[in-house]
Amino acid sequence: MIRTSFVFAAFVAAVAIPNLEARSADNRAGVTTELRPTNDFSKLEKGEAYPGGDATSRKSVDNANAFSHSSGNLPFRKELDFKVGNGIFRKLWVSAPSSTKSSDGLGPLYNARSCQRCHLKDGRGHTPQANFPDDDATSMFLRLSIPPETEEQKKLLAERKISVVPEPTYGGQLQDFAIQGHDAEGKMHIDYADVQFQFPDGSKVTLRKPSYSIDRLAYGPLHSKVMLSPRVSPQMIGLGLLEAIPEMLIRGLADMDDTDRNGISGRPNEVWSAEHKNIIVGRFGWKAGNPTVKAQSAGAFEGDIGISTPMARNAWGDCTDKQSHCRKAPNGASPKIGNVEAGEKFLDLVAFYSRNLAVPRRRTPDSREVLAGKKLFYETGCVQCHQPKFRTSTLEGQPHLSNQLIWPYTDMLLHDMGEGLADNRPEGVATGREWRTAPLWGIGLTPIVNGHTQYLHDGRARSLLEAILWHDGEAGPARDAFAALDKKDRDRLIAFVNSL
Repeated sequence: MIRTSFVFAAFVAAVAIPNLEARSADNRAGVTTELRPTNDFSKLEKGEAYPGGDATSRKSVDNANAFSHSSGNLPFRKELDFKVGNGIFRKLWVSAPSSTKSSDGLGPLYNARSCQRCHLKDGRGHTPQANFPDDDATSMFLRLSIPPETEEQKKLLAERKISVVPEPTYGGQLQDFAIQGHDAEGKMHIDYADVQFQFPDGSKVTLRKPSYSIDRLAYGPLHSKVMLSPRVSPQMIGLGLLEAIPEMLIRGLADMDDTDRNGISGRPNEVWSAEHKNIIVGRFGWKAGNPTVKAQSAGAFEGDIGISTPMARNAWGDCTDKQSHCRKAPNGASPKIGNVEAGEKFLDLVAFYSRNLAVPRRRTPDSREVLAGKKLFYETGCVQCHQPKFRTSTLEGQPHLSNQLIWPYTDMLLHDMGEGLADNRPEGVATGREWRTAPLWGIGLTPIVNGHTQYLHDGRARSLLEAILWHDGEAGPARDAFAALDKKDRDRLIAFVNSL
């Protein structure tokens, strides 16, 4: 049984709203008064109801399309690019050779036939379960890797040229589908164990702790030191705005040595960017393993669908050299588009679509219950990692995403979340216990958009309450402060998160 274990009243009284001025001058660079957390909870802050700034969608948030609208200030002449990008995002790829030359090249091994199959309605994926009999595990898969074994692998990891060493036979992720004539690699299997969490008032919540294995391995045994990491597809909203946060601001929030002694020591992931030809801050993925939206898109094309692009040119996708039948299969690469299956224009349009999926406006952000919950969110210390706001950079060619005051509630940094959430699989700088702070904007719309309430990287949490209770490590004190609240105040804090 998980129990809170400190003097609750004393702790809650001691929790302070983050004081960014206590950081060093270098770490404070660029953090203006505008971006510092508020201490006035009697009313909304200026702009708070529109978390994406002028790019916030003004359209209805009460239907399943709430995550699928374009940036609210997208110029009309760019709407066609958004719509065409949406079409490619939804495109069902087929195996090669095919008469539909612009759509062939699927697999041969794959997890989904389209981007949309993973990012359902541009929202959050879910675990395979009885409620979704037709979806199988399409919006969730297993990452695979091993510890470095050669000096060359260690060198590439140290230089950030690679983030992981793929499993030698099965590659970087388990492919649970295959085109005709090929065998899928295997099937993810999940077992859940009940874990009891007891609140100080004696009430209890049953959490579910997953364990993972792979059934029906088709290409021989896994490496003896294989590391598995489950990943549910995250929601897609606001990616262009997150990409536009100045790197200086993200680094300025890092406190790797916990110099302010608040127990929070976030740090950025450091990722090689082929576009920038340099090591930059990782922003996307559950461990911030991708530096840009375009790189994330190219990686998903290759790993999830088996489609080559100018940034990931393997026409066989994630097939390894031990899967020779897969590598020798026909592919859809065309010399007309640079000997890849999805050319530069396709990739750019998908990246454009992904960057411009708008953040919805907030619901009832100025209600008494929500404002009270916001105060509790700050006082319990949640705001230490879920940094409320940033101002985006000036972006060449993207004036609609430039200089926006945004409210994503993330610091974009890696944090040790404790043993309970650990996947024990390093990725780049991130250890097996570290995860990027997930943005909270739009999270309360998950039931409307996706028809479920599953949260965290593996969907284990069946409610926001469960998600909070799984927080530990650096987030343990905030979790305990939340648990120390009476039920009415816990409900208020959750109402605030749902309003985001």
